[in-house]
Amino acid sequence: MRSKSSQTMLRADRVLGVALAAVLATASAAVGAATTYTPPHTDNVRVEQIVTPVLRTVVTNIPDPISRASRSDTVLAQLLAEHKCLAEVMYYEARGEGQAGQEAVAEVVFHRMAHGNYGHSICAVVYEGAGHPGCQFSFACNGIMADPKDSEDWRNAQVLAARILTGEVRLADATGDATHYHATSVQPDWSGLQKTVQIGNHIFYRERSHTM
Repeated sequence: MRSKSSQTMLRADRVLGVALAAVLATASAAVGAATTYTPPHTDNVRVEQIVTPVLRTVVTNIPDPISRASRSDTVLAQLLAEHKCLAEVMYYEARGEGQAGQEAVAEVVFHRMAHGNYGHSICAVVYEGAGHPGCQFSFACNGIMADPKDSEDWRNAQVLAARILTGEVRLADATGDATHYHATSVQPDWSGLQKTVQIGNHIFYRERSHTM
């Protein structure tokens, strides 16, 4: 059994390597393959510091002409951070829910980006309110990130995140434009939201202003 597990992990490593290579090779278009969102004024954004788990950026007036290499480095650093944030939210929120459950969580992140009220990047959406009561995704403020990750589940989440960002896996809106979800084990008062679907152990909701 150990040999079979090792072979599976090696295959996952190869898939992750190929997927991430594709991410790097298609940096300018990869995020657009997963969502139609286009961040504004990207020419004036540079990475100031990457601090796990939050990507901090600062808007500056970058002198023109900026070198192609510098622009590429900025895009790649942002894209790698976005990949990590997407993998983290799928891992912590739905690692026991299979691929369908993890894709559903990813959909919520992209729907929030598209709605524009929750942040304009994957990392901004995922870590909105991190470190404070009422953060949007509980793992970002309940201390669970200090625990060691399960290596195989984390690798699977990284691979799936890369496949989503490169467009190999296309999200099909299985959640019905949901921007919220909760576990079936809790019953929050979300009377202002409209239930859309249950996927695994999560129940999904969209804003009532949504029109089909």
